[in-house]
Amino acid sequence: MKKFLIVGLGNIGEKYNNTRHNIGFKVLDHLAEKESISFETVKLGDLSKLKIKGRTLVLLKPSTYMNLSGKAVKYWLEKEKVPIENLLIVTDDLNLPFGTIRLKTKGSDGGHNGLKDIQEKLQTTKYNRFRFGISDAFSKGRQIDYVLGKWNDEENVKLDERLNTSIELIKSFVLAGVNNTMNQFNGK
Repeated sequence: MKKFLIVGLGNIGEKYNNTRHNIGFKVLDHLAEKESISFETVKLGDLSKLKIKGRTLVLLKPSTYMNLSGKAVKYWLEKEKVPIENLLIVTDDLNLPFGTIRLKTKGSDGGHNGLKDIQEKLQTTKYNRFRFGISDAFSKGRQIDYVLGKWNDEENVKLDERLNTSIELIKSFVLAGVNNTMNQFNGK
């Protein structure tokens, strides 16, 4: 049986719900809702498991806050004995237009503190990341307010469709592999 660790990045707490920075949590919550599964609070996060066609998806929402996500990722990779090539990190990306999705197998942290911590803890930049575009529609010096801000009305209208596409990407990653998934979904 193949096992995958799918990690949605975000910050815990009511005040961060529905913020741009929490898109990783939102994607996993959407997947759990569609599959009628729920999360359980465990060491370093909230965890759920989903089986799809002989594969087990371990879904993790770290409770360590975004900037310390690496600790939870490393712990659950080791505990569940998931090979690093079966790790997928779901995160927000300021450098992509809203709703644009991009899957990559390696790369820099792009200034994202959650990814920076994961790279430090795993000692590699070679892990799969699913970047969800939140755009960079903020004025100089307002980046923190923007990423921790709520979705605007226009984004909210399009969000459900983008979340459904995100779920399709995750399932494709698990069933068809990273390369096929990148070819099918990148830029869409």
